[in-house]
Amino acid sequence: MRTPKLTLIMEGFTNAGAGISVTIIAACLLIILAVIGYRRELYVYAGVIGASSLLNLLLKSLFHRTRPDINRIIDAAGYSFPSGHSMAAFTMYALTVYFLWKHVRYGWLRIIVVSAGSFMIIMIGLSRIYLGVHYPSDVIGGYLISAAWLAASIGGYEHFLAERWKSKK
Repeated sequence: MRTPKLTLIMEGFTNAGAGISVTIIAACLLIILAVIGYRRELYVYAGVIGASSLLNLLLKSLFHRTRPDINRIIDAAGYSFPSGHSMAAFTMYALTVYFLWKHVRYGWLRIIVVSAGSFMIIMIGLSRIYLGVHYPSDVIGGYLISAAWLAASIGGYEHFLAERWKSKK
């Protein structure tokens, strides 16, 4: 099922989930949040993404799972579980979707935001499997760990907002 054209597409998606790409996209979004005055979201965004990266490093050092060594199209260093690309993509794109969802008022635009974020998350994970640098369980594990981290982070953020709202009444 591998073709040169599909390989090129998958390399593009894997690059969109790479550390440098995620850092650049997150930095741009942080600048936008700062410019429009959403300071609270800025701090949450930076903290959640930064902590997700640290969590990935910690888990890789705990599990020490080696990468697949057959049918590898690209080289990748480090341990395999959980997939750093999958965790970074899930955390950044899902958190971006969450904040946009809170501020977008049109249903059709919300559908586009959720669809685009979901598409990027799925394609980045699939690209890692296609390119032979992760097992499917690495990608799924990355997604699940990020989902749990985001649920806790967003839950804490929403609780904080609710408490502040109560104290202002």
